[in-house]
Amino acid sequence: MHWRVDERDRALFFAGFPDLPVAAISAAQEAGIPAANRAGIVHHGIARDRYVLRTEPEGYLAFIGRMTDQKRPDVAIRVARAAGLPIRLAGTVDVGNPDYFDRAVRPLLGDDAVYVGPVDDAAKGRLLGGARALLFPIDWPEPFGLVMIEAMACGTPVIAWNRGSVPEIVEDGVTGFVVSSEAEAVAALARVGELDRTQVRRRFETRFTAERMAADYLAIYRRLLGR
Repeated sequence: MHWRVDERDRALFFAGFPDLPVAAISAAQEAGIPAANRAGIVHHGIARDRYVLRTEPEGYLAFIGRMTDQKRPDVAIRVARAAGLPIRLAGTVDVGNPDYFDRAVRPLLGDDAVYVGPVDDAAKGRLLGGARALLFPIDWPEPFGLVMIEAMACGTPVIAWNRGSVPEIVEDGVTGFVVSSEAEAVAALARVGELDRTQVRRRFETRFTAERMAADYLAIYRRLLGR
């Protein structure tokens, strides 16, 4: 399940299938899964060579995600402006909340805050690799947040809000900073140059490759078969 598990339809699902093993994608997500259904935790991984390390970024910040109040691109723009840095935003307008972009995001756009629309994988790699940092100002219990490890694969630090899986994924002071407010995010951006982008990439290779993810799933399958 790649979504939050604290909603009514999930509760009904677990009640109907109390013996179904579920592999959570984070400890934060697993906390909402009944104990009887918990089969283990497997963090996402991506192909090691999908994105490449870029050690000399440009001067902008990046935001990639659905244009929705769960992901809060409006907060990303405000933080970037407060830090005196331009920002490029990419992602689709959320079909479940179509008015949000026009109401909360479009009025904030300008020369220093540019919305580039949806991006394919190659464009995502260029956008993330060229960014000084990725802003991830989520306002919901994020079950994982794939764009965080995509940024790390490029060597790009992540400034993320302390919600859901974030403290599991971002190693504070190593691959980025975990913050709780816009003011903390602005302060973290002042320190992002202290982080070693090569080390960010190394931590991705250690923790978030597809090979590691596959091995973790195989371990769960073997354990279940052993029962």
